[in-house]
Amino acid sequence: MTQLEKLAALRSEMKDKGIDAYIIPSSDPHISEYLPERYKCIAWTSGFTGSAGTLVITADFAGLWTDSRYFVQANEQLKDTGFELVKLKIQGVAEYVTWLSHQLAAGQKVAFDGNLASVAIAQTVQTTLLPLGIEVDGHIDLLDAIWNERPKLPTEKAYLLDEKVTGQSTSDKINAIKDTLREKHADAHLISSLDDLAWALNIRGNDVQCNPVVLGFLLISRAGNTLFIDQSKLTAADITTLADASVEVQSYELLFEHLKSLEAIRILLDPKRTCFAVYDSIPAGIQILDAINPSTSLKAVKNAVEVENTRKAMVKDGVALTKFFKWVEENVSENTLTEISIAEKAHQLRAEQPGFVDISFDTIAGYQAHGALPHYKATQESNSTLKAEGLLLVDSGGQYQDGTTDITRVISLGKITKEEQADYTLVLKSMIEGSLAVFPKGTKGYQIDAITRQPMWQTLRNYGHGTGHGVGYFLNVHEGPQVFNPSAVDVAVEEGMITSMEPGLYREGQYGIRIENLLLAKPKETNYFADFLEFETLTVCYIETSLVDKTYLDQKHIDWLNQYNQWVYEQLVPFLTDEESTWLEIKTKEI
Repeated sequence: MTQLEKLAALRSEMKDKGIDAYIIPSSDPHISEYLPERYKCIAWTSGFTGSAGTLVITADFAGLWTDSRYFVQANEQLKDTGFELVKLKIQGVAEYVTWLSHQLAAGQKVAFDGNLASVAIAQTVQTTLLPLGIEVDGHIDLLDAIWNERPKLPTEKAYLLDEKVTGQSTSDKINAIKDTLREKHADAHLISSLDDLAWALNIRGNDVQCNPVVLGFLLISRAGNTLFIDQSKLTAADITTLADASVEVQSYELLFEHLKSLEAIRILLDPKRTCFAVYDSIPAGIQILDAINPSTSLKAVKNAVEVENTRKAMVKDGVALTKFFKWVEENVSENTLTEISIAEKAHQLRAEQPGFVDISFDTIAGYQAHGALPHYKATQESNSTLKAEGLLLVDSGGQYQDGTTDITRVISLGKITKEEQADYTLVLKSMIEGSLAVFPKGTKGYQIDAITRQPMWQTLRNYGHGTGHGVGYFLNVHEGPQVFNPSAVDVAVEEGMITSMEPGLYREGQYGIRIENLLLAKPKETNYFADFLEFETLTVCYIETSLVDKTYLDQKHIDWLNQYNQWVYEQLVPFLTDEESTWLEIKTKEI
């Protein structure tokens, strides 16, 4: 079926069921960012493959609401599909709900599949539309009837990690969660989000590309702790190990049946990480406490073992990327390298490192104009051939058994303009400013975001995406609760958090620049005024200096860059050949 045929079939289903507007979120029953094939509903329906967006279909309009990261990509992928791009003004806000409130009249009906909508989204729809007399039904899946050969749920095996790798036992983690539950006077808690479940049970899997997670739900209650999972994914030894940690294993499909007979007074559910179908299944007599999963906050603060292992993973990643950029530089003049082939090469070189499991997200290899698309992924149709000129942006990462990496570098392939140098230097200056930040305990991410953007704002430049996101420990590359962006998220930066620092600048149709390191928040000093924190840079990969225009930098920025590159050289040279070491020595020479 073409996208136009799928849209027609969907509208036919809507008409049969008396539905005037249908909402398709980008999600699954675990409110995941990256989805199993079965739940890639937006891609199947519209052709749009970005990781964030919402489809809204009415009888005479079909739109994709997404943010600025995907505007160019969406325009390309939605062409001739019957779907139109609707540009979000604010990233992450359900602006389509307000649109529906103006388009529909009392007595009309909006529907969505509650397995794909978070509680927060479902409640936004209800609170906005129900007072207008618009009916809302959150339990209708229209896709199953028209999606022929829809993929089944994955059956990959799962596995448990040893406490020596995680730094904390499953029992201790569950007890830490229960401590928070007692503080909040809750006697039950359901974890739906896969990274939270993976952290709590020290379990990993292969159910979602690039994310080492396994599909499941974890119920913690007075009656005991129950993992709902496809039991064929676990060995008998794994089930015994979980039992020793007081975790019973039940079939994945039994969750909803189990919830019907749940005995509890108050259950904690995270409205942003729980699907509406689960939320609506809680028996009426049980009070629901809407609060962030305790595990989300707990796992954001890395313990000493996780931090030290992450440092090791960074060195391995740096070795792979040194080999990679050397290879690109030495082969670009042959006009045989493409965006796809270099992404494959980066994957290959990472895979040669000990403990490598997978890439942590699809590599963004954007040459020249494609670098201006923050979440670009080359296709056979868009695949550009590299030439010995212009800018190349590579945003990539790896999943290692001892950590998760995420790094962006921009390199010169030759014939660089003064404007490109100025833009590159200002992005670098912003990244350094953020990395050098010293701040009192309690500082929020939006404050770090503003500090980082200052060099760009002062030259009347800006970028549309956030400055940083949390990163997991051999887990999801995008992890909360902390985030560095302009929104007033009330989450403080805490000691032990690992967060990306990635300012950028994009000139559509020309080029894009983004420089990204991962930072660890750690204590600086305690004095009369406050407990102060600072950042330690974890990422170990040289930063291109040939693009730097020193006239835009203060001495502190030059010193930081020189010291960083020298540190990178010292960290990596024991693992490189003589030829690679010589090449890196030149790349890290003082400016």
